Amino acid sequence: MILSKQTLSSVQKTKGLDIPVESVFSLPEKVLQFGTGVLLRGLPDYFIDKANRQGIFNGRIVIVKSTASGGADAFDQQDGLYTLCVRGIENGNTVEENIVNSSVSRVLSAVSQWNEILRCASNPDLQVIISNTTEVGIVLDLDDDLNAAPSRSFPVKLLAFLYKRYRTLNGDQEKGLVIIPTELIPDNGEKLEALIEELAHRYNLEYAFIDWLENANFFCNSLVDRIVPGKLPAIMQSKVEKELGYTDELMIMSEVFRLWAIESDKKKVQEILSFSKADAGVVIAPDIDKFGELKLRLLNGSHTFTCALAILLGFTTVKQAMADNDFMAFITGLMLDEIVPAIVSEKVSREEGLEFSAKVLDRYRNPFIEHQWLSISLQYSSKMKMRNVPVLLKHYEKTDAVPQHMALGFAAYLLFMESVINERNESAGELAGKQYVINDDRAAQLHELWGIGGTDEFVKKVLEDKSLWETDLTVLPGFSEAVTASFKTIQKEGALAALKKIKAQKIV
Repeated sequence: MILSKQTLSSVQKTKGLDIPVESVFSLPEKVLQFGTGVLLRGLPDYFIDKANRQGIFNGRIVIVKSTASGGADAFDQQDGLYTLCVRGIENGNTVEENIVNSSVSRVLSAVSQWNEILRCASNPDLQVIISNTTEVGIVLDLDDDLNAAPSRSFPVKLLAFLYKRYRTLNGDQEKGLVIIPTELIPDNGEKLEALIEELAHRYNLEYAFIDWLENANFFCNSLVDRIVPGKLPAIMQSKVEKELGYTDELMIMSEVFRLWAIESDKKKVQEILSFSKADAGVVIAPDIDKFGELKLRLLNGSHTFTCALAILLGFTTVKQAMADNDFMAFITGLMLDEIVPAIVSEKVSREEGLEFSAKVLDRYRNPFIEHQWLSISLQYSSKMKMRNVPVLLKHYEKTDAVPQHMALGFAAYLLFMESVINERNESAGELAGKQYVINDDRAAQLHELWGIGGTDEFVKKVLEDKSLWETDLTVLPGFSEAVTASFKTIQKEGALAALKKIKAQKIV
């Protein structure tokens, strides 16, 4: 039995399965969503579905996908229904929940159904546009055609849709939209708005439309944070489908943690985005910078500080590392004793940092997600520069005490980056007799520095290299010495010995 509106009544309401009520299918279409990706289906669509169940938002989603349907499309077969399998750890407890998401009304192809998409522009019930077209989606394409069916780039598609809405609804100031990009770039709403306005001028659209565009619509910066691996592993999917009694080609998995921070101080935006009342994971605030700071420094940053160390310890996945008491103690100390104190500011309180850290630790312990450390090491050097060097500098702005966890993380990174050029002309490292590929644009530069003098000279050369860090890290009191000491310990005694030394120093 395939999951669909017709078969839904035959689905047994088993423990851990949340099924929608029939009335949801008659709700009006209030959202246009550019993108069918798993992040959108696992986060914004999750919140909208949850709100509909509570009778709050009462609106469904029309999804625009960038490709034409290839034969019988799963979204059509399943009437937009799909199962979201929520798996993970929350407050120390294991969570296993299955939700039949009914937020999607229909899915339209931009390639073959653009005119149908444009007809949505005249829908007076429409209130929200959401997008996730990847980071390269919000770009200016000067050669795009506004009148094409469809235009090539997302910003021009969006402009064409907004212009159609303006014309069909006679420039009604009350029919502007809340537009929320979720692409992972800073100030995504502001950047999209600037592109749309620039394009409107380039295409010589009438001033009255540009005025409506600027004053009737609300472009909001947003930050999304939820791990949505997507399709379940085949064995796991088969097991879940057997338990639920139906097959679902669109079934996806997500972690428990969820955050959608939306930046706005407008009352009207809050009224339109009423789904925010259904779940504490949706936050509408005048300034969402603190959420980005917490995510970048504590989630992304702790990954980067510990990645090489975990690999050198022999761990393949994050959950393997988190099952080790010594590693668990290290990453906890890194976050609570060094990163949190460094990022406390007028925007981020110590309590917020500690609370977010606890959630991050729960996320790392998730037994259902196979997060590979080697995948995390992609472009390691740029991640270290962007995520961790600023925290290191903030630490030294507040104290001259050497951050031993950060120093060990940096030392492990340097050892991980020791490379040779393999037979496929790739930069590769070696651990326990096995090679691993180093996907890092700075690998060749680090390789050259490895040939300079002994350990002390090598560490000094790397830390003082402003082309790597945009600053000289050797001026930080005691940091170069601590990195060098940890580096030598790993070389001579192994990563575990270095880890235990940090633990012993903390106890003393």
